[in-house]
Amino acid sequence: MGITSAMVLFAVIWSMTFLIVLPIRVQTQGDLGEIVPGTHAGAPEVHNLRKKAWITTAISVVLWIIITSIIVFEVITVRDLDWFNRGTPAAEASETSG
Repeated sequence: MGITSAMVLFAVIWSMTFLIVLPIRVQTQGDLGEIVPGTHAGAPEVHNLRKKAWITTAISVVLWIIITSIIVFEVITVRDLDWFNRGTPAAEASETSG
């Protein structure tokens, strides 16, 4: 796995984790009973984005280490995910074309 692939994998994991962590323990204007005129009652009043970003980063690092080690040590390969035998190994593909 190249460095760019590792960075993209981390960015995807971080983004997905952030979308999961974002709504946890959010306090809306409706919950606090202080609705600002012109806004929705479900608008967040207290969101703690900095804390959620740090939590997301910690979770993402752990997930990234696990997923990267699975990829690097080839615990699961693309051939393992080919349930319908539609892919051919590189050696077989070159023998049939030549």
